[in-house]
Amino acid sequence: KAGESGAGRTNLYMFWNNVEPEQEKYNFRESDVLMSLNKNNDMQVTLYFSIVNGRTIGPYPTWMGTPGFGTSLETKATRTLDAVLTRYDGVIDSVIIGAELDSYFDDADGSVNLYRESFSNIYNELKQKHPNLKMGNAFSLNNVLNKNLTNYVSEFAETGDFVAFTYLPVDRINDITKTPQEAQADLQKTLELVPNNQIAFFELSWSTASDIGGSETSQEEFIKTAYGFYRQNKSKIEFFNWYRMYDRAEGTCIIDQKFSESQISLTNNDQYVRERLGTYICNTGVLKVDNSAKSGWTELKKQISSS
Repeated sequence: KAGESGAGRTNLYMFWNNVEPEQEKYNFRESDVLMSLNKNNDMQVTLYFSIVNGRTIGPYPTWMGTPGFGTSLETKATRTLDAVLTRYDGVIDSVIIGAELDSYFDDADGSVNLYRESFSNIYNELKQKHPNLKMGNAFSLNNVLNKNLTNYVSEFAETGDFVAFTYLPVDRINDITKTPQEAQADLQKTLELVPNNQIAFFELSWSTASDIGGSETSQEEFIKTAYGFYRQNKSKIEFFNWYRMYDRAEGTCIIDQKFSESQISLTNNDQYVRERLGTYICNTGVLKVDNSAKSGWTELKKQISSS
């Protein structure tokens, strides 16, 4: 259904502990199914491989323990990524190695210099074997703007082949507080944050959950304005992905990750913030759980065909 819409790209989320449960013994059962579907439907793939995943590193396989950044981790990561990329040669053309780096450096007190050196070493090794592969890191644009963490983006603005962003039009307690036009202006800010490298949008979203300020109308309008931004800046953008095609059933979007107090405004109730994020995520699709379409689905197909 995605292929028929005209979409030509999807994301593959691959966690190291699942793909390599034993050292150099790989589990490709699930990814083989997904990648076969992608290949048969002419979908290029952006691989998310979690060396850094927001406030945490990894998750790493049990046999690795909890390694720090350095030669051992870099060697193992390069070997595993090479195995994945070789298996899916010609389908995976871009890789995100570190995601939500803003949270990692701000909330988890990660070291910018240590991570940047490790990324560069992994990048250089993989480029020798896969010269056409594009590699980069990702940031949460809404978190960067809400907490004024633009300095972390600047640290990596010229690192890798692109700088990727996720985006939710929310405040710190996960209320939708932007109009679609204000959200488009947020997207525009990425061009200022990354003036000399390609930008990418890994997960663009707009929830239709009314209790956090969303609606089908505002989602449809954001899709329209977001793709207008894309067409105006196409030469600067590496890829442009809508986050979720289908809603998830109510109550299935459980957020386990704890939030630091600095992220919460108006309330100190961490559970409240996580529940609102779960509500947001479960309602970000353009198709409902019962397969019926929201107005955003028609608009998304229209915008893809125009792009």
